[in-house]
Parts: sequence; structure tokens; C-alpha cells
Amino acid sequence: MNYANADEFKEASGYDIEGAWYPRVTKIVEIKAKPALYKFYAEVGFKEGEDIKAKSAAEGTMIHEAFEKILVGENPPIDPSIAPAIKAAVEFIGKNHIHVDPEFVERRVVHYEHRYAGTIDTLALIGGKFGILDIKTSLSIYRDYNLQTAAYMDTLKDKLKNLQTRWIMRIDQSKTCMRCAATLRGKGGREKIRDPYPRPYGWQRCADGEHEWGDMEGHVELKEFPYWHDDFQAFLGAKRLWEWENDYWLKKIRY
Repeated sequence: MNYANADEFKEASGYDIEGAWYPRVTKIVEIKAKPALYKFYAEVGFKEGEDIKAKSAAEGTMIHEAFEKILVGENPPIDPSIAPAIKAAVEFIGKNHIHVDPEFVERRVVHYEHRYAGTIDTLALIGGKFGILDIKTSLSIYRDYNLQTAAYMDTLKDKLKNLQTRWIMRIDQSKTCMRCAATLRGKGGREKIRDPYPRPYGWQRCADGEHEWGDMEGHVELKEFPYWHDDFQAFLGAKRLWEWENDYWLKKIRY
């Protein structure tokens, strides 16, 4: 990415904390290749893909921010466009007795030894285990997320001796066809139809225009990733590559 000046690079790529600048975890992991994203750009074109991506990110932020306010005990107004997802998430944490520490919702953390910083979504107690809970609104839980959460785990492991594990909670919403059970997910202004999995024997998708879509329903997926040390080493590799890629600007700011 091109930057107009060093200040723009610093603002886009990291945080000023206690008189020092630290690169942002999420910016570092952007250096990793994303084949699925490149395929998406090939399907829709780069410009349209960027527009869809920006709209999708804005919608995801709405869900993220509303849910985090609920986690700290607030009762925010919920936009009708994301209400099914929020309803499902609230019911999920209640049903599964998930306890969240409000003081650690959107908490910034710093790794002074390896020189990076990030913002965790929250810490949680789930099934008797205490760990980092990261919230996503993506189509799937991607392996790339493990780099981000591993960076947080290593940052907090010495500060929180009872830290045991990490989870990704994916919050989403979609419609289901009442005839063929395919799902319709609309995000970023783009509608995507997915076949049911596993497909029933003899299953056939409805022809275009013949689906009978039900109401929008929220969905929550929770996965635990307890083994994080190899992911952390991969994160450090990504950080070194990111530093190499941005060597010009890092020298400018005397990183």
C-alpha cells in the first residue's frame, strides 16, 4: 500500500502507546496471501470486489459493536438489518453459560518484547476454561484467524496465569430455502447461495427464481483452538515479512 507520508503510515498501521509506536496485529497478518479473496476478485472484478468488501466490513462492524455493548451490560438500539444475528448471539451466550469479563471487552494489549499491539474482543469463561474470545462475522472460520489470536495469547500468557485457550465465535445470518434447504447470505450488497452440507441423498438445488426463502435467521458457530504456539511462530514470521515489506516507512519513523 502507498502512503502519503510517515504520519499516514503510522495511523494506518499501528498505535502510539506510552510514547512509543507499535504495529497493529491485524495489519501485520494482512501480509499473508489470501487465495479465497483473490478468487473473489477474479469473479466480480477488483473495483466491485473492493466495494462489496467495504460494505461487508461496515455491516460486520455493526454486529461487532452492538454485541460488544451487550457484553458490557448495555442495551443498545439494534438495527433491524442485523437483529437476527444479534438475537442468535445473545441466546447462544445465555444457553451455553458463557461468562465475559466486561473490563476486557475491546482491551488493547501490548507485547513489549516482540513489539506489536492489538485489541482483543474479550476474555471469557466457557465450559470451565478461561481464554480469549475473538468475534468474527465472516462466511467461515478461517485458519488465518489463528495468527491473530496466537499473537494475543503470547501477549497475555504471563500477565494472566490462568489463561488456558482461545475461541473464535462467528456470528452470521441467512435465509433458508424451504424447498431445497440451500441458504442465502446477503452481505455487502452481494447475495450468495450455498448448498446444504452434507447434501441429502438425491438432493437437487432449486432452479434460479424457484427458491422459497424463509425469514432471516441468525447463526452462531464457536470453535476452540487450544494449541497456539506453532501459530505464534507463524505470526512472528508474518511480522518479519511485514517489516521487510514496509522497511522504507519503518526507517522513516525510526522503528
